[in-house]
Amino acid sequence: MNKLIVIVGASGVGKTTLARALCAKYDFSISYEQHDERPFQKLFKQDPKYVLANQLDYLLYRAGQERELRNNSKPALMDGGLDLDFHGFTQLFHARGWLTEEEFSLCKRFYQHTRSLLPPPDLVIALNASEKTISERLAARNRINIASSEDTELFNSFVEKWLASIPSSQLLRLDISDESSDYPQSTIAILKKLAL
Repeated sequence: MNKLIVIVGASGVGKTTLARALCAKYDFSISYEQHDERPFQKLFKQDPKYVLANQLDYLLYRAGQERELRNNSKPALMDGGLDLDFHGFTQLFHARGWLTEEEFSLCKRFYQHTRSLLPPPDLVIALNASEKTISERLAARNRINIASSEDTELFNSFVEKWLASIPSSQLLRLDISDESSDYPQSTIAILKKLAL
């Protein structure tokens, strides 16, 4: 079973861009979030009644991506992932009142059961950037943004609780506020941590 490395952080922090920069430096198998292909994302953006379907779809999709990546012959890199979708987005949507207690409980049970069937990531790369950087990146995006820059602080608080449960040997924290889009310092730090 291959190593699985996940890149996590708030919407707009630079997960996808860092994943691409890493792939330019090393031959990883990779999975992205694929927002355009998720059937409920656009519906949820228009009407919050689709939040449960959106979250279950994402959790299923990300679990399937993990399984597929683990079976590949190369080290695997994932932009976001199962854990981020639950600990960050599902909890954010519950806190915002878009998921009821019962719906959140269903997502939590599904996540816990699914995670028990899949090994956790070998390395979690937790990205952080200034609020200004995140706001600028979100504004420049050409895709659906479910979480806004106003959600970043709450989202990060949920993610931090999860990150606190990860052994330090499996966690790499990077502040990328001042890095260019090819991430020269971060890619070196990550490849060094992975001994690649």
